[in-house]
Amino acid sequence: MYYGGIEAGGTKFVCAIGDVHGNILERVQLPTLTPEETIPKVIEFFQHHKIQALGVGSFGPIDINVKSDTYGYITSTPKTAWTNYPFLQALQKELHIPIGFNTDVNVAALGEVTLGAAKGLESCLYITVGTGIGAGAVVQGNLLQGYSHPEMGHILVRRHENDTYIGKCPYHKDCLEGLAAGPAIEERWGKKGVELAHDSKVWEIEAYYIAQALMQYIY
Repeated sequence: MYYGGIEAGGTKFVCAIGDVHGNILERVQLPTLTPEETIPKVIEFFQHHKIQALGVGSFGPIDINVKSDTYGYITSTPKTAWTNYPFLQALQKELHIPIGFNTDVNVAALGEVTLGAAKGLESCLYITVGTGIGAGAVVQGNLLQGYSHPEMGHILVRRHENDTYIGKCPYHKDCLEGLAAGPAIEERWGKKGVELAHDSKVWEIEAYYIAQALMQYIY
């Protein structure tokens, strides 16, 4: 019995086929272009395999409220081609199998507590710092979510005394993501983070913001 998985990221889609034990049998990576370009290739990959169900972890924001008229949609994403796109419905229309749908970080947290680094624990927190900042949490065996999913990258943090950068977030400017995600690092310093690996002042400021976030998440 085989299952499918999609990690739908802002840069790339990773699609995989695996078994119930978590063994990956086949995997493909596709660039995240427009839905019209990317989704047909995703569907074609899974149509070539007899999978029983599919799990999707998507970039967001997305609507995960099963009672909502737009459940399964990507909503107000900065990737404008995907704004208000019925992601889940597009997959259901062609694949006709049960599909689980949630955020990329929620799914990653669930994966870690089920088969990964947090296996055997009741709770864990998964955080990603990249093009954006996001976090997913499993608390006492359940994903942390309510009307929507947590937006842990958009919490407010105290500004570092030596940081005059205005912030990159299109909604809040100087939230955590606006000050500490990859694009913010690049715009502030004029270079990508990987090119600044040995510059201690860059990472002292970065650590200052991430430490505040960890404190807030724990509280």
